[in-house]
Amino acid sequence: MDALRALPSVHQLLEEEPATTLIAAHGRPLVRFAVQRVLEDERRQASTDTSHDRWARVEATIQGLRRPRLRPVINATGVILHTNLGRAPLAAAAAEATARIAGRYSTLEFDPQTGRRGRRHDLVADTLRYLTGAQSAAVVNNCAAAVLLMLTALARGKEVIVARGELVEIGGGFRMPEVMRLSGARMVEVGTTNRTRIEDYASAITPKTAAIMKVHASNFQVVGFTESVDLKPLATVTRQHQLLLLHDLGSGALLDTTAVGLAAEPRIQDSLLSGVDLLASSADKLLGGPQAGLLLGRSDLVERVMKHPLARAVRVDKLTTAALAATLDLYLTQSLAEVPIWGMLRASTESLRSRAQAWLRRLAELGVVAEVTAAESTVGGGSLPGERLPTSVLAITPRQGGATELLRRLREHEPPVIGRIADERVLLDPRTVLPDEDDVVVDAVAGALS
Repeated sequence: MDALRALPSVHQLLEEEPATTLIAAHGRPLVRFAVQRVLEDERRQASTDTSHDRWARVEATIQGLRRPRLRPVINATGVILHTNLGRAPLAAAAAEATARIAGRYSTLEFDPQTGRRGRRHDLVADTLRYLTGAQSAAVVNNCAAAVLLMLTALARGKEVIVARGELVEIGGGFRMPEVMRLSGARMVEVGTTNRTRIEDYASAITPKTAAIMKVHASNFQVVGFTESVDLKPLATVTRQHQLLLLHDLGSGALLDTTAVGLAAEPRIQDSLLSGVDLLASSADKLLGGPQAGLLLGRSDLVERVMKHPLARAVRVDKLTTAALAATLDLYLTQSLAEVPIWGMLRASTESLRSRAQAWLRRLAELGVVAEVTAAESTVGGGSLPGERLPTSVLAITPRQGGATELLRRLREHEPPVIGRIADERVLLDPRTVLPDEDDVVVDAVAGALS
């Protein structure tokens, strides 16, 4: 207790020389808060620190508050669209467009030609129409919001028919049945988990039915004894009964994925050509843009949806709009080499092995023992489930501490390097490491093993 009585006051500490230095760097209110917290900890633990340790803890408290929780990492996992790591990295042009618009006023909802208010989703509508063939287009903040909005605006209080095998759960525990219930639409399940036929849809139609909804299985596979109905037969049924055909496409591909050795992923334009009235897709998956949800289809439906009050709650901001516009421009000009995820998807096995071997040589010069071995990358991010791409990885078997400990040390590097573990080895995949990040990977491995 005597030691605790001897604790200095906050005022006393703020008059000491270390406080002066910290205040100059961080401001007096933040330093005072950190001092108060450290003193409270000492009282609670019934112990006192030395002056040096106390100020070290004060500085650590300040740094902990100021250090950004959202910061860059090196994705060496081999998962191209890694949801936890932000999915698609933006093209340089998109990042630059975002930076240009961030600190300035903009034409987000202003038409300079007329001097009147404009609509933010119109800023990319022409480009999306050109690229997809849609009559009209709009943008909201993600695909789940796009699905919720179109169901709310078009089917609230009515029935929507969906195959039982398509009642998916997307990331974070959000389930399609819950989204549909939240929209106010009544979900009518048809078929079985593994087999649904066109007759199942047709027999479920009632006077209360508003739409048939097709949900793309973008994050799972059902294999074996399976059957599902394509969009064209569904479009025929909806036309016969004057219903809507809605499509939750999810992945948002504009390009042919078979060209890079993957299975065919439905493209946006193929869905529309098949007779879909309105579809929702993501912009930050196979499109390679920022997080956003695209709504594409009939003009009257897009107009109706975007006039719904919920549309304002899920609208995009100027930064997303700028990044999306710049990304779409790369598709307009066929500058696809500048879209990072397509560079990753198209990377040859030879180029990947060459990069991994370059890492190996540099680490060997530093005394680090590792090897290059064959492995597989994945697309991830709710796209092309089960698909694998051949790659070469740097494989490290730690002499001490084990693979889990090494992975932790790599995460502590600045910026963190994120890898994966297989057979008690840490694997670092060059496919998802951006071209200017090779030096960081080598430094991080060398530091983690030192």
